[in-house]
Amino acid sequence: MEVEIVASLTGLAGLAIGLATGLAVRVSERAQQAKTPAAPVGGLPPGVASVLSVLRSSAVVVDGEDRVLRASSAARAFGMVSGDRLVLDELLALARLVRRDGEIRETEIQVGPGRGRSRADGRWFAVRVAPLGSHGLVLVLAEDLTELRRTEAIRRDFVANVSHELKTPVGALSLLAETVEGAADDPEAVRRFAGRMQHESVRLTNLVQDLMTLSRIQGDEPLPELHPVGLDEVTVEALDRCQIKASAKDIELTTGGEDGLKVRGDEELLITALRNLIDNAVAYSPEHTRVVVATRRCDDHHVEINVTDQGIGIPDGEVERIFERFYRVDPARSRQTGGTGLGLAIVKHVTTKHGGEVTVWSKEGSGSTFTIRLPLLDPSGSGASPATADSETKPAAGSGATAPATGGGGASIVHPAPQNP
Repeated sequence: MEVEIVASLTGLAGLAIGLATGLAVRVSERAQQAKTPAAPVGGLPPGVASVLSVLRSSAVVVDGEDRVLRASSAARAFGMVSGDRLVLDELLALARLVRRDGEIRETEIQVGPGRGRSRADGRWFAVRVAPLGSHGLVLVLAEDLTELRRTEAIRRDFVANVSHELKTPVGALSLLAETVEGAADDPEAVRRFAGRMQHESVRLTNLVQDLMTLSRIQGDEPLPELHPVGLDEVTVEALDRCQIKASAKDIELTTGGEDGLKVRGDEELLITALRNLIDNAVAYSPEHTRVVVATRRCDDHHVEINVTDQGIGIPDGEVERIFERFYRVDPARSRQTGGTGLGLAIVKHVTTKHGGEVTVWSKEGSGSTFTIRLPLLDPSGSGASPATADSETKPAAGSGATAPATGGGGASIVHPAPQNP
């Protein structure tokens, strides 16, 4: 009897131990499952969307089946994503490689331009592709390099153009010096070549001066000191600096418009800009013509300076490029006049620095009118009405110059100032 009791107790104990062991195993399995995160279904892991929303780069998240789970508006705007698919084969191939081996990859790609545009109009991106979590998700980040590439191209072109422009007068001076040395016994030849050397040295000096001025004003930094500047004084000084060139071609320099107008700015820079416009008018006008410089109040808050000539005008296809550095409509004529190719670029930058804009109206065979528009210093001041100013600034009848308002087949372009010059 006692043996049966002991056997029963032993069996019950074994059953209890077995039940306890099984329960412990089940609890352990549930704990392990709780530690392993579940794969995201139809979305991103918690917190990832918040991080992506603050990134400056274009961001795309691709799942294990190459479907786009999330894409920034910039990525879609730049043509990287369409619907729920990556449309760029390069990005798709990189995403698959990263998903396969888990290694981060970087490259640069070009997103092609729209139909009918050249490849140079596309956008460049620095791309970084990395795994995101452990469920086949891949993150694609693209940083827009287009502006950087454009700036680098402008810098390369500028250096090349400067090198070319400097090489011409320097080479001419070297050659003329050798010629003078060889003609030491011919006083007439020495005088002639010495005059040519002086001409080339002036051209070189002007180029260096224009480069220094352009480097000062083409950045985003505001001008350090601005003072009230009278446009009457600016006009008189600019005309005085151009008088010798105008007299050599028997070109009459005249003024008109409204007196006493003032702006806030840098007087020397404004004189330089206006002088460049007058110099151009004289250089591209035939002999025995007239160049008119006129100021007028165009509204309660702005004033305009107009430079009108009776020159050869500008072809329609060239108008949009004339404010580019070193761009010349007629390179041969520019070499004859000694221009640096920087004058109109300086005009544009000076005007922008003063919160204004520069415009041009031109018609081949009828002349051109360049207009600098600036904020008026004292909008409440009294002066001639715009109508009166208009009548005073028009060229004389039969002069051959056409006012911008007449339009008729002419070409025009406007360069507005940025919001934060």
